[in-house]
Amino acid sequence: MAATLCGKLITRPAWLPLAQSVRHGSKAVTRHRKPVHFLKQKLLAVTEYIPPKPGPPPGALAPPPKREQEESGLMRILKRDIEAVFKDNKMVAVAQNNSTTAEDMLLLKHRLKKHNINVKFFPNQVTRAFLPGSPYRNMETLFVGPTVLLVSKEPKVKQMLLALRGSPQIVLLGASIENTLLSRQGILAYSKLPAITTTQGELVGSLTLMTSQTASMLRHHPAHLSALLQQYIKQQSPEASAEQSPAQPPEAV
Repeated sequence: MAATLCGKLITRPAWLPLAQSVRHGSKAVTRHRKPVHFLKQKLLAVTEYIPPKPGPPPGALAPPPKREQEESGLMRILKRDIEAVFKDNKMVAVAQNNSTTAEDMLLLKHRLKKHNINVKFFPNQVTRAFLPGSPYRNMETLFVGPTVLLVSKEPKVKQMLLALRGSPQIVLLGASIENTLLSRQGILAYSKLPAITTTQGELVGSLTLMTSQTASMLRHHPAHLSALLQQYIKQQSPEASAEQSPAQPPEAV
């Protein structure tokens, strides 16, 4: 009896399974922060305290003033050259040079030279120094990276586009044609216009036709009016009235 009671009172060692499922703390979290309202976020951002910047420590030396660098002689010569290019040429096109080889550039120059179109190279530093004080200030955004100027004294847009077809590395960005700034789409639209000689011939022909028609109309009306007046005068004359009146029979005696 005593052995039975002792066996019931003494507990057996716990049995542990070979595999146990462990629940991590991150997965047990079921409550999340509610997002702050958008207006409250804006209000917090506007009312956020920005501490002032700390001043220099006492006894610190002031920084030396910046000295303005004077333009070198080469810079002045290049600015004078680019000003002459914009002044003497009616077409100044800007193109981007995407790693064109020297041989391809030489072939492009040869094709453009047949139509009296020259290729000019200027550093972007020179162009950005010249353009802000000139009427072409809006072209300043085109001079980013390696650029090339295609200039001619007469606007030869069609010939330039045909020559650029053989050089895909040269990308046309914009141009100033007869003091008018054009984008790439504007240049393509300008190239589809007829030649100025053709337009002048059509204009002269239309004006000549209009003047001839006006002169014929002016000559027609007086002649027609004079013919009507002559006919009226003939009708009102006594001879014409006698001819038109019928012969009267003799009176009976």
